[in-house]
Amino acid sequence: QVQLVESGGGLVQAGGSLRLSCAASGRTFSTYVMGWFRQAPGKERDFVAGITWNGGRTYYPDSVKGRFTISRDNAKASVYLEMTSLKPEDTAVYSCAALQTALLHCIGYGCYADPSHYDFWGQGTQVTVSS
Repeated sequence: QVQLVESGGGLVQAGGSLRLSCAASGRTFSTYVMGWFRQAPGKERDFVAGITWNGGRTYYPDSVKGRFTISRDNAKASVYLEMTSLKPEDTAVYSCAALQTALLHCIGYGCYADPSHYDFWGQGTQVTVSS
């Protein structure tokens, strides 16, 4: 079991930047694949970024590629999402999620992008981008 707590959301103007953090409880953080997802009102949950257990590989959809960067610090049991050049369409609740590698050997973008593969979720943090 792992608990995830996001922070860093807020209101920012278009073109601005934000850094989201996700702190995890437990001692086995390094065994989890981590992902960031977002959900806008009335829309489905969308994949934003994913990172392997050791940070060696990252995945992004085209909508955020080149603007968002996911990273992790296993010593601090934390994962981060650096967001730049923000657009109004980035407005959503952003949630981090953890996938147990012991239960699913996740390979490739399709695996990381599927929210049903993730075992634990944070409560989310609101990001609002004004035009």
